[in-house]
Amino acid sequence: MGRYDRYTLSQLVVLFGFFSLVLISVYWVNAAVDLFDSLIADGQSLTVFLEFTALSLPQIMLTVLPVSAFVGTLYIFNRMIGESELVVLQTAGVSALRLLRPVLAFGLIVAVLVGILANLLSPAARSQFIDRSQEVQEDLTGRFLREGQFLHPTEGLTVYIREITELGEFRDLFLQDRSDPRIETTYTATRALLVRSETGPRLVMFDGLAQTLDPATQRLATIRFDDFTYDIGALIEEGGFRSYDLRELSTLALLTATPELAERLDMALAEMRFAGHDRIARALFVIFPPLIAAACLMLGTFSRFGVWPQILLAVALVIPLQMIWNITEATAVRTVGLHPLAYAQPLAGALMTAVLTGLAMRRRRPRRYGRDGQDGQDGDPMAVPA
Repeated sequence: MGRYDRYTLSQLVVLFGFFSLVLISVYWVNAAVDLFDSLIADGQSLTVFLEFTALSLPQIMLTVLPVSAFVGTLYIFNRMIGESELVVLQTAGVSALRLLRPVLAFGLIVAVLVGILANLLSPAARSQFIDRSQEVQEDLTGRFLREGQFLHPTEGLTVYIREITELGEFRDLFLQDRSDPRIETTYTATRALLVRSETGPRLVMFDGLAQTLDPATQRLATIRFDDFTYDIGALIEEGGFRSYDLRELSTLALLTATPELAERLDMALAEMRFAGHDRIARALFVIFPPLIAAACLMLGTFSRFGVWPQILLAVALVIPLQMIWNITEATAVRTVGLHPLAYAQPLAGALMTAVLTGLAMRRRRPRRYGRDGQDGQDGDPMAVPA
């Protein structure tokens, strides 16, 4: 690898890391706000919140890295043109194909990162995310029972607990059940425990009082008890069968999916096949946006006003590539056997890169002039007319 390759590649990697960090932070904050509302507000600890946000990072990175590679390439080549570095190289006779070599190496590096994320890290993180979500859903204490607050976990039910000990014991419990409009029951107990049974969760109360009010007759019946079991199975939704998400399945399972597996997982076979090939195609596609950005900037000449037309051209060319992916996905997920359409986007990116590179290669080198002001030979500053 030559000096130009090392210089350009190092600049691309540094800017790629910077833009990735910025964009990941923005996406992460947006995701963290939603998670904060659903976890902290439901009584989960800060540790659980941080765990969930960490599990969401691979998917965020998978979305951000191609954008960071494209923007970083635009920035580096715009700066190289502004500082006349690229102009000097082109004037010295370096071809556009040679100038794009470090960009190709950079694209391959990003492709490897995206491939690892799409095929290994992201499915594993998604699977862990769903498992932990189910555990949190079944965490009855964190979800519904918080000390010192009146809670209404479902319509017609009010719960208050003065204190929850480190062992999970409830002190001074108040529970009012108005789920049945024909009767209203209020339970108070000095102690209570939440236990699991084969038929669902149970709230066992000790040393308490049950007061039952008949709204029609306004008659109140009271019963003191030493221990009483209250069935809250209807209140809490148990996890039951664990449903699977398409994003957590391995790439091999998606590529080799059978109708029996799709039926067992309650998924569409065409969607599974497309998702598996799309993971591979996504890693291939990220090679080309940096090449498109660099090739577009090579189409123009040096100008004190910058290369904004070439930058806008590069952005405009990437937008149809995303539209191609949207169209192919909408088509392939409806019909089994159309999963090769997943490779339409990287193929279009490769063709666009080839066309732009060819145009940059045919771009004329600047003309030189002799001392008498007439055209000399291209590339020879001392040439004079015959």
